[in-house]
Amino acid sequence: MDWIFALLAGYALGSVPFGIILTRIAGAGDLRTIGSGNIGATNVLRTGRKGLAAATLLLDLAKGLVAVVLADAIWPGLGVYGALGAVIGHCYPVWLKFRGGKGVATLAGVCFGLAWPVGLVYAVLWIGVLAISRISSLGGMSAAIGAPLAAFAFGLPIEAVALTILAALVVFKHRENIARLRNGTEPRIGGKG
Repeated sequence: MDWIFALLAGYALGSVPFGIILTRIAGAGDLRTIGSGNIGATNVLRTGRKGLAAATLLLDLAKGLVAVVLADAIWPGLGVYGALGAVIGHCYPVWLKFRGGKGVATLAGVCFGLAWPVGLVYAVLWIGVLAISRISSLGGMSAAIGAPLAAFAFGLPIEAVALTILAALVVFKHRENIARLRNGTEPRIGGKG
């Protein structure tokens, strides 16, 4: 039963919609009616508030990290369930009728919580692909796909399985972005549209 508690604790942490909370506090309106309607940092950036976007990114990352560390502290060895819960909670928060974000920042925190070398690989891929392409979705998906491969390479098979599941979820949440990438219409950071 402990794994269920770890999963639920992770879900509870992951489901906190920091993007919506911060934009409302700052008077920027309901984030779900802005840009893509997503609750993550990339859409917060579309409000023109770079500080809010950075804060959303850090808080979404932190909740993934805390979910893993907390689950492992309370239920030793079950941090992977906290990881799964956190990303699922971010993507499908009960408070928002299960319409959440795409999980990229929360998955970054999860990776650092599970094993910092995996988190480092994730960060390098995310930032590197984003810097080269200036396409947020491409950077996020590349990092998500690279994470389980890194975990496997570092000899972490259980973590690799959990990260494979989460990578599939992140890619699934980006299915509209994938269609735009194929059509050449995916917007770039700092671009028009």
